[in-house]
Amino acid sequence: MPAEDKIRTFENIVRLRRAEREAPESRDIPIVRAWLEQELGEIVSQRLAARLLGISHTGLRRWITSGDVPVVYGRKGRMEVPVSSLLEVYEDVQAQRESGRHHVVEPGIAAARARARNIRPTEVPEDADEHRSAEIRSLSYHRAVARRMRRSMVDDARHRLWVWRANDRIDPRFAAEWEQVLASPLRDVRALITEDSVRGRDLRQNSPFAGALSEAERRAVSRRSEA
Repeated sequence: MPAEDKIRTFENIVRLRRAEREAPESRDIPIVRAWLEQELGEIVSQRLAARLLGISHTGLRRWITSGDVPVVYGRKGRMEVPVSSLLEVYEDVQAQRESGRHHVVEPGIAAARARARNIRPTEVPEDADEHRSAEIRSLSYHRAVARRMRRSMVDDARHRLWVWRANDRIDPRFAAEWEQVLASPLRDVRALITEDSVRGRDLRQNSPFAGALSEAERRAVSRRSEA
C-alpha cells in the first residue's frame, strides 16, 4: 500500500476509535475499524510512524532507544513500529497538541513511566514451571490493569471481544463468560480479572485486556514478575 494510502487509512482508524468511544454500544464500528487495521498491516516503518505522529525521525528514534516506543522486526529485517502501539502514542500526542503544548510526546511518556514505577512486584517462585510462570505474569499484568481501570478501558475490552467473536478468534464459551464479566460494575470486573482461581486463570488466558497498558507498564510487569 502506498504511503499516502496508509496515512489516510490510519487517519480513518483514528476517527473510528473516536466514534467507538462516543457510541460504545455499537458493535459495527470496532469490527470495521479492525478490518481497516488489517488492511493497514500490523507494523509501519519508523519514518512513516514519525510522519503520522508529526515528529522528527530523530525524535522517534530517541523514544525507541529508551524503550518507550516498541519496535519489532519486519519482513525485510528492519525494526518497525507496531500499529497498536503507534495508536496509543498518537492519541496522547493529539491530546497534548489540543491542549496547546509544544512538547507533545514527553508528557504521555512521563505519565506511562510514572504508572510503571507504581506497579507492585509479583515474584515468580524459583520452582515454578513455565506454565505457572506465565500464569503469574498474566496475573501481575491484570492487577496493573485493575489498579487504573476506567469504564473506557472496559469498553475497549468489549470492542476487542466483539472483533474476536466476529472473526472466530475466541472460544464461544469464553466469549460468553467475558461478556458477562464486562457487563458487571467496575469493582466486580477488577475482582474477577485478578482472581487467583481456576476461573480467573482460564479467563486471563483469553483476555480482551491485551494492549490495555503502555509499553513502560508492560515492561515493568514482565521485569518485576521475573525478578
